[in-house]
Amino acid sequence: MSRTKQFLYNSISTAMMQIITMVVGFIIPRVMLDVYGSEINGLVSSIVQFISYFNLVEAGISGAAIYALYKPLADNDHKTINGIVSASKKFYIQSGYIFVSLTIGLAVFYPFYIKTNQLSPVYVGLMVLILGVNGALEFFTLAKYRVLLSADQKTYVISLSSILQIVVNTILIVVLAHFKVNIVLLRFVALFSIFSRSAILMIYCKSKYKYLNYKETPNKQALNKRWDALYLQVLGAVHTGTPVVLITLILKDLKLVSVYTIFNMVIAGISGVLSIFISGLSASFGDVIARGELQTLQKTYQEFEHSYYNIITIVYSITFLTIMPFINIYTKGITDANYNIPLVGFLFVLNGLLFNIKTPQGMLVISAGMYKETKWQTTIQGAIAVIGGILFAPFFGIAGILMGSVLSNLYRDIDLMFFIPHHVTHLSVKKSALRILRIFACIFFVWVPFFFIHITPQSYLNWALFAGGIGIYTIVVVLTLGLIFDRVEMKNVIRRFSSIVGAKK
Repeated sequence: MSRTKQFLYNSISTAMMQIITMVVGFIIPRVMLDVYGSEINGLVSSIVQFISYFNLVEAGISGAAIYALYKPLADNDHKTINGIVSASKKFYIQSGYIFVSLTIGLAVFYPFYIKTNQLSPVYVGLMVLILGVNGALEFFTLAKYRVLLSADQKTYVISLSSILQIVVNTILIVVLAHFKVNIVLLRFVALFSIFSRSAILMIYCKSKYKYLNYKETPNKQALNKRWDALYLQVLGAVHTGTPVVLITLILKDLKLVSVYTIFNMVIAGISGVLSIFISGLSASFGDVIARGELQTLQKTYQEFEHSYYNIITIVYSITFLTIMPFINIYTKGITDANYNIPLVGFLFVLNGLLFNIKTPQGMLVISAGMYKETKWQTTIQGAIAVIGGILFAPFFGIAGILMGSVLSNLYRDIDLMFFIPHHVTHLSVKKSALRILRIFACIFFVWVPFFFIHITPQSYLNWALFAGGIGIYTIVVVLTLGLIFDRVEMKNVIRRFSSIVGAKK
């Protein structure tokens, strides 16, 4: 199967998963707010974020294993593949025990720090344990399959199994919440949905990879990049988790955590949709790099960067203008916290845009396994987010924490814009820089009319029509500037997808 077809299969399945995830991401928080209130919604979000930090005990196993598997999968070297997956399983089990220990520790100490009138300390501790079980099962049952499928460019299997789990989990939560079941019991019942995903991945891998042997002598040396890969995991954890942790520890207000998570729900949904366009590409580019096909790498990367930047320009142009109308409609009737904060909305969208600008370059860091070479830059980025959030939070609240994240992503965008051309693609920095400038130019042109036109949709239908109109206008602006300043890559992209459609016909 060609790389382009692999990309299409992965993209379609990821698209299905992300659309379902986004829809579910809108349904569950609203159910939680209606039935249990902002404080419980903030409590659950806070606990989940603390537990997510414990995933760092994975110590980069996933990234290192996926990178190590590229070449043996390309060479069909079964013995090497088995040695790597065997080592991965061993490390994951060890990490799983550490994860469980940390979760138990959090269950003991968290209730003494966070006070809520909704639940007793005992129930808060139980909530921590229940939410931690999901992560533990990931270590003990899912991880070893996910690594192999990701490296072999079969993320569509992971996506389809995840869809089943998401649907089952959502049905359980909505039904139990309808009957106003105790929130602790609700979360306990809902966690059983993960077993459906485990079963699918296990059956598929045993059927597809009949040679798979987890009892092969572990090839630990193949995973020697795992400690360097850990730095990228730290970056991801800092980027996604620092705001909630700082709100919990510094501002000490679970309702503000709920406010943050509602805004983040929108941006996370957008990031999920955007991930459709990069699904499986890291493994595909990793295969190209492993084979030393520099010209192929340069050509396909240029096409991808051009396409991806056009997509995020359209998406974030719409989001800048529509996020606050959506939040106001979504939280209508919720009076126990203030969700109408335009500055927070603006900073959320800006931060999301800056985060996604570095996606093409960040993907190549993973594809090339350049974890060690980028660890100091990653550390600096994380430090900016944490220190900036700590300094600004007491003065600006949630907005101050977001300012730290914005500065963090701005630094990393600039760093990767120079690093990747120099160390991986050997392309000109100028083209990427001009494409980034064009993103902001397009957003400015889209904004201009709305300095004079003020539209405030009052329903989801009106909001959708408003967003659709902005989308059409944005596409015209993006395509016009693309034809003027990046015509060659636009033609290459059109030619590539035309050939795919022609082949299918």
